[in-house]
Amino acid sequence: QVQLVESGGGLVQAGGSLRLACAASGRTLGGYVMGWFRQAPGKEREFVAVIDWSGGRINYADSVKNRFIISRDNAKNTMNLQMNSLKPEDTAVYYCAVSGGLYGSNWSSEAMYRYWGQGTQVTVSS
Repeated sequence: QVQLVESGGGLVQAGGSLRLACAASGRTLGGYVMGWFRQAPGKEREFVAVIDWSGGRINYADSVKNRFIISRDNAKNTMNLQMNSLKPEDTAVYYCAVSGGLYGSNWSSEAMYRYWGQGTQVTVSS
């Protein structure tokens, strides 16, 4: 069983930066894919970024490419999302997600993820 807790959200001005963290407990995450999703007010949850166990495969949504950086520290069972050049459209609740031991090839699909955190609010003012 895996429990995930996000932190680091807050209110920032457009153009600013935030660093989100996801802390996992209950077990180690060896071999698991970890990702970030977000849900803006009035919108469906959408894919943000994903990283594999080794960090060798990283994918980003087009909307955050060249602005966000995903990373993980397997020794600490943590994952981070460095968010730079934030825009008002980035305002959302950000969720940490973990695939579990079995997963498919479409890493941007919500259906691939077994474990989810409760989310942390990111608000970007204009």
